[in-house]
Amino acid sequence: MLFSGAGPSLREVELAEPEPRPGQVRLRVRACGVCRTDLHILDGELGDPKLPLVLGHQIVGTVVELGQGVTRFAVGERVGVPWLGWTCGRCRFCVGGRENLCDNARFTGYTIDGGFAEETVADERFCFPIPEGYPDLQAAPLLCAGLIGYRALGLAGDAERLGLYGFGAAAHIICQVACWQGRRVFAFTRPDDRASQDFARALGAEWVGGSLDQPPEPLEAAIIFAPAGELVPAALAAVGKGGSVVCAGIHMSEIPAFPYDLLWEERIVRSVANLTRADGEEFMALAPRIPVRTEVEAFPLGDANKALARLRSGAVNGAVALSTA
Repeated sequence: MLFSGAGPSLREVELAEPEPRPGQVRLRVRACGVCRTDLHILDGELGDPKLPLVLGHQIVGTVVELGQGVTRFAVGERVGVPWLGWTCGRCRFCVGGRENLCDNARFTGYTIDGGFAEETVADERFCFPIPEGYPDLQAAPLLCAGLIGYRALGLAGDAERLGLYGFGAAAHIICQVACWQGRRVFAFTRPDDRASQDFARALGAEWVGGSLDQPPEPLEAAIIFAPAGELVPAALAAVGKGGSVVCAGIHMSEIPAFPYDLLWEERIVRSVANLTRADGEEFMALAPRIPVRTEVEAFPLGDANKALARLRSGAVNGAVALSTA
């Protein structure tokens, strides 16, 4: 499924079989998650994508061919490919342990072709083994919703009272992690979205409310997964002194002006950018211990446009993924 840049939809085309370069593996794609970042690319909210482009950065695939020098994986292994697809290893961010901020990074399904296809190639260094016990479709959301959510959770510090704004793919995973860690989760959804609120309660949230509601007690941290800038002042108003607001999306609408009082008393607003391989290794080891369970609406690869429209509707409880099976 190819994005040409002319309109927010994909078209089915026949592409040449990808050939792995040195250090790459060729994968037979088994499943690929559909992410809101894909919508941001289609809508032009993330500029300068590779064109034409194969979207998709939550890839579960089987290794079918090894490029020269590959040592981490063998033919037949099942691996996952995340958003971060390559880093230079030389810039100050890579050298300083923050490869997620690499000046020259390349991203799966954005600046390099992704997994909305039957086959793809990926740098072996940026692939992760898939934990046993996760079917392909259920594993796919772990590779972005899970990984970015896990990084955001880490940046929220040791907050016990944690707010999650926007209860979609990432929040439904991170709610489970946070509850397992002993945190108290407060879930904020679109007003009167009873399905999402019931879903959040079922996953362990002790309180649910509308996105602009005030929780019954001050939060110690909040993570905003919804790409809505107006939630930043709302979250600041919900956190207590010294609280943190973590913006976990790659794109957000304009943040409205707000009074300094909302920021005062050492409240913090920060963003999350991408992920590191260390994040991936930690989370993929942790997920089966909890165990994290993902809710997934599945579509065949040929229905990628329907899957994107379903995600755009906001009516999904959990995640959306494509299957090539």
